[in-house]
Amino acid sequence: MELTIDHLSKEYKDKRAVDDVSLALTSGIWGLLGANGAGKTTLIRMIAGILAPSAGQIRYDGVDIAHLGAAYRDLFGYLPQEFGFYPEFTVIDYLNYMAALKGLPVKTSKRKIDELLESLALTDVRKKRIVKLSGGMKRRGGVAQALLNEPKVLILDEPTSGLDPAERVRFRNLIAQFAQDRIVLISTHIVSDVEYIAAQNALMRGGQLVAVGQTQQLVQQMAGKVWQCVISDEELSRWKQTQRIANLQHEKDHQVVVRYLAQQPINDHSEAVQPRLEDLYLWLFDEERGGDLQ
Repeated sequence: MELTIDHLSKEYKDKRAVDDVSLALTSGIWGLLGANGAGKTTLIRMIAGILAPSAGQIRYDGVDIAHLGAAYRDLFGYLPQEFGFYPEFTVIDYLNYMAALKGLPVKTSKRKIDELLESLALTDVRKKRIVKLSGGMKRRGGVAQALLNEPKVLILDEPTSGLDPAERVRFRNLIAQFAQDRIVLISTHIVSDVEYIAAQNALMRGGQLVAVGQTQQLVQQMAGKVWQCVISDEELSRWKQTQRIANLQHEKDHQVVVRYLAQQPINDHSEAVQPRLEDLYLWLFDEERGGDLQ
């Protein structure tokens, strides 16, 4: 099973939102990371068949998705950033409606809906109108509809938007379990959404892919570029202006533990620390200084 993105581009009058992107998605969880405006949503809308590319092709197991048509939609699940519903719909109304649109048999859809309501902790609100739910519960309802047809290809655009930390953990566990023998692509700017469940990641900036690979291989590109030291509160204001600070923790006696990114240590009491995916993300998407791995 492979979803091949081959030299894909999307141009508008004054902007090239996606610029010659090539990527081969195989079974497992993929992270598509990038800041807002990087082109992630445009890319996945083309993968979903909602937008036509200006150039390039998308193939599922060697066949252009435009030629597959309804057969591609049958094996596809998609959660957009914003999803629509009729104001009067309850959660169960919405899921029944989406199941009908996907062509699921009634018995199959009832069983699947019950499973998803339980997995996503929505059983107690199944008869509540969606417009009355919290943002997190609405988002869970959107995740449920994307999973209804047990898709072979699942695309999730900012899936944890509005979810609290406990809901994020529940979501990650559900997706990790679901992803066996499926292609799952999670588009997000929240690194923690994919850091521990995505086997591979693609990082996007300015409409282009700037890094692609297995998570650990990507992380190791930051080896020798992540440092930690203790500085004073007085030094911190200067560091914030001149250094790429990944994390800081205030200690007693006006001391601050600083985790920072640099080609070389800033001072002689810095020590190298184990890099994380978030470090690579910050390195590549530092808007003021621009990121590269050279």
